[in-house]
Amino acid sequence: MALPTLRIIGFIIGIFLITLACGMLLPILTLVIYGRINEIDSFIWAGTITLCAGLALVLPGRPEHVHLRPRDMYMLTTASWLVVCVFAALPLNFLQDLSYTDAFFETMSGITTTGSTVVSGLDRASPGVLMWRSMLHWLGGIGFIGMAVAILPLLRVGGMRLFQTESSDWSEKVMPRSHMVAKYIVGIYIGFTLLGILAFHMAGMNWFDAINHSMSAISTGGFSTSDASLGKFSESSHWVAVVLMLLGGLPFTLYVATLRGDRMALFKDHQVHGFLLMLAVVCLLFSVWLWMSSKHDYLDALRLVTVNVVSVVTTTGLVVSDYSLWGGFAVMVFFYLTFVGGCSGSTSGGLKIFRFQIAYVLLKANLNQLIHPRAVIKQQYNGYPLDEEIVRSILTFSFFYTITIGVIALGLSMLGLDLITALSGAATAVCNVGVGLGPIIGPAGNFAPLPDAAKWMLSIGMLLGRLEIITVLVLLTPAFWKH
Repeated sequence: MALPTLRIIGFIIGIFLITLACGMLLPILTLVIYGRINEIDSFIWAGTITLCAGLALVLPGRPEHVHLRPRDMYMLTTASWLVVCVFAALPLNFLQDLSYTDAFFETMSGITTTGSTVVSGLDRASPGVLMWRSMLHWLGGIGFIGMAVAILPLLRVGGMRLFQTESSDWSEKVMPRSHMVAKYIVGIYIGFTLLGILAFHMAGMNWFDAINHSMSAISTGGFSTSDASLGKFSESSHWVAVVLMLLGGLPFTLYVATLRGDRMALFKDHQVHGFLLMLAVVCLLFSVWLWMSSKHDYLDALRLVTVNVVSVVTTTGLVVSDYSLWGGFAVMVFFYLTFVGGCSGSTSGGLKIFRFQIAYVLLKANLNQLIHPRAVIKQQYNGYPLDEEIVRSILTFSFFYTITIGVIALGLSMLGLDLITALSGAATAVCNVGVGLGPIIGPAGNFAPLPDAAKWMLSIGMLLGRLEIITVLVLLTPAFWKH
């Protein structure tokens, strides 16, 4: 890779680090408000180190007449997330008295909006640390939306070209320039966060808990201010969380289209239809099963099921009860739901609902082809033809997504972890859900007991899953590094 290209990549990463350093002002302000002055030094030192590193990359300037090619974006995307995590872990390492392995794991979980945690005693934890964890979620969520809308489609990753900003139907009619789309998305994201804070406060949370949970829910992250997660708070706050998680799991580009005049943008999108219909069916049927097999009344069962199902499907990870105690059937259902994910262009992770819908379109077309061998079968999704490139990218992505989970699970089992912990840990990391299964990493546990090697494996899994696998794997090919 040429030196001018590396300078541009370094310049952009430097801007990210400066932004990260400025973001540390919020937990500092939080500590001042709570009178924890003795804890400010950790954030000041971490912010200073991060700011200096960012300035060192920015001050040489941006090379003129040099532009990033699509292949260069693979390096920028992966390097920026890694470097940001390296520096964002510093406050946790300094203040929370975590090892750097634990601090990096917590930070990677935050930035990728996974929600897996190694921190216990959250009810007594430093308010600065709690605010910083939630901020990592919030920044990671808006960062992934920008990447999903502007970068991944250009790189032909996993069929996401179907949602390419410059070619999709709504953007041609509404606003064809990506930077304008980004401004609207940031405004909507901030607006949802503020509305969430107000709604959580009206539901009984204090302002601090409301701010943290709003940032966590809209980013579909999962960090909470209590070890009991949402279980500590009122039932009305559970429904507020459901609404915010759903808003975070829908395509933000369609919110932009709606604001710009296309009032039916959300309602006519096939991906949104499939996502909401799947959630409605699962929640209704699952709640009936819980009602009939437990002592809960139906409304209580519906609330418990809806919060947990929406949380897992949108890859948020906030929980209201330990659903592993509901029995083997419930555990298996939640394990399957771990892989689904939300919509493309949302803050959620997972395989994304559109890939399941396209798989159904392809299956239906193949069955019809067997029945009518000479027929010309049209394959379309959401009004777009499914050409060979899109089908190939989806098949490639889905295959390596599954292989990645299998390899990480195998590695975890080699470290001595049991089958449930290894398999669910690998799945929850790559799918960015945050909550595993079993007594160790299940809804009532956390990832602190795992060995350091396991935490590094899971950190890699979180990054791979968040960046859609192929974006990272391409860097491992010899052809990428040839001039």
